Amino acid sequence: MVDVTEKSETIRVARAEAFVGMSASTVKLLRDRALPKGNPLEVARIAGIQAGKKTSDLIPLCHPLALTHLDISIDVTDSGARIEAVARTKAETGVEMEAMTAVAVAALTLYDMCKAAEKGISIGPVRLLEKSGGKSGHWVRADS
Repeated sequence: MVDVTEKSETIRVARAEAFVGMSASTVKLLRDRALPKGNPLEVARIAGIQAGKKTSDLIPLCHPLALTHLDISIDVTDSGARIEAVARTKAETGVEMEAMTAVAVAALTLYDMCKAAEKGISIGPVRLLEKSGGKSGHWVRADS
């Protein structure tokens, strides 16, 4: 792991997104809550939160962070679902990996919940949209 001992503890925020692409018929089942495994949106939201909290267990060289906030929102569109996570902490290192892990696992969970209806569901891109805090300051993706 990178040594962050000398870094200042600051408020760190990261926002990430993932897109889960699916057919119109699967979107309709999602909107109508007619999929066999229950409510995919809520299960995916909770899975994303759990994953964000466990990022250092999943990504070998990530520092374990005590998140002070992690929120997942899922917006169903005509072509799938857009998942967004906002992670926040007060620490010596950023929370980008926690936000990206959260949306990636939420997307995989949504796939798992919907795969009975459609095998061709796609996931991507998974990407960082914004980060702030620390020495590098505030960064926002230009095309977000």
